Amino acid sequence: MPYTTCMNKKVYYEVHGSGEPLVMLNGIMMSALSWQMFLPELTKTHQVILLDFFDQGKSDKMTEDYKQDIQVSAVKAVLDELKLDKVNLFGISYGGEIAITFAIKHPTYIQRLLLFNTTAYTNPWLHDIGRGWVQAAETNNAELFYDISIPIIYSPLFYTRQIEWMNERKGFLYGVFNEEFLAATIRLIESAEGFDVREQLGEINVNTLVVSSDYDFVTPATEQELIHRSIPGSSYIQIKNCGHASMYERPTEFMAILKGFV
Repeated sequence: MPYTTCMNKKVYYEVHGSGEPLVMLNGIMMSALSWQMFLPELTKTHQVILLDFFDQGKSDKMTEDYKQDIQVSAVKAVLDELKLDKVNLFGISYGGEIAITFAIKHPTYIQRLLLFNTTAYTNPWLHDIGRGWVQAAETNNAELFYDISIPIIYSPLFYTRQIEWMNERKGFLYGVFNEEFLAATIRLIESAEGFDVREQLGEINVNTLVVSSDYDFVTPATEQELIHRSIPGSSYIQIKNCGHASMYERPTEFMAILKGFV
């Protein structure tokens, strides 16, 4: 399994396919494994780079508090390890926040920037959702954490119509939400508290696509609209009848938008 080192800690990454590089940055409860179902289609046209942030998947777990800057450093370490100096950078939710910050700090690396269901700052709404997740995680009760964190990620219609799939996923996630995972999730959530790059969005001067969903209750569409207005020349698309987890609710539309832009 390939790793690189950043700040004396291991960062896990995967490389799939060939072609123009496309780097996929995870949401807060995701890992490189979350993108496996999309690889057959994405690798038809691109070299796909997946990675786990610190406190995710197979990357090292942290033992101290931190802010998102270390995740930006982890992304750069992977790109430098692979000797990539120009990539398409995709990020969703937490990964979108890292992608925005990376584009501000390291603009020369970016060919195109794709921001899905993300925000430029942790507003009071998102902060308090996160605090609820933290308090649920602190109980080490997988069922409670699921009930607090997962339903809000999906649109009500999808959750209701796909309840069999959701129940299967619930059984899987009960096994994932162990003590180590929940402790890492707390640190990831807290790393985003205080995040605010609204004043720096105008510095981004790369081809950017911003995507929202009309039933996103975690990072509502107003947050993506703000990003779109603030990044000069950016494009904006809204996925209809869809919640925060757009790649799972609308996988075909998600892939069409992503591949169409890159």
